[in-house]
Amino acid sequence: MRYKAVIFDLDGTLLNTLEDLADATNLALDKHGWPKRNLNEIRQFVGNGVAKLIHLATPDGISAEEEAACLEDFRVLYKGLMTAKTGPYPGISELLRTLSERHVWTAVVSNKFDAAVKELADFYFPGLLRVAAGELESQGIPKKPHPAMVEKVLRELGVTKAEAVYVGDSDVDILTARNAGLPCISVLWGFRDREFLTGHGATTFAGSPAELLELL
Repeated sequence: MRYKAVIFDLDGTLLNTLEDLADATNLALDKHGWPKRNLNEIRQFVGNGVAKLIHLATPDGISAEEEAACLEDFRVLYKGLMTAKTGPYPGISELLRTLSERHVWTAVVSNKFDAAVKELADFYFPGLLRVAAGELESQGIPKKPHPAMVEKVLRELGVTKAEAVYVGDSDVDILTARNAGLPCISVLWGFRDREFLTGHGATTFAGSPAELLELL
């Protein structure tokens, strides 16, 4: 194998979480009497954490307090929904098992809130991810695309940047890898298409987990 460690994004890379995110968002919006968002809108809003998702989904002109209340409603609702329609993309579990068998360490770095990241990782990929890290800004660790979370995980894995690669599906992931000094592989089954990713600097692509394994 070319790398000792692979750091993955979660939403749109390992798991298709879009419908559960949309359902929780729309339930939170509806609770406040605000218009719902369609699946394509939610697709464009994700990638920068749930606070940004709710900021983009809520109507213009609302107060900061109203937005904060909607965010809290979303967090509660999503916790009850996050395994309802979510699942690994085809071939992902097999990919992680193969990497484990070949003694390649795998981890997740996500802008989703940390408790949800850890719960989803344990639920869908038990024993297959050495580290699962979500948003920890309350602890002074900036979220992606700042490199701090990636660097923290690399230290936990005990590998250097030269031994690792970052895999994701978005412009945030491309910039995260660049800021962290890691090569980036952009997957084409997630929330952004090839044209979008190319326009944001992507140079290496995987169209399937099997293709990704060849690149690793």
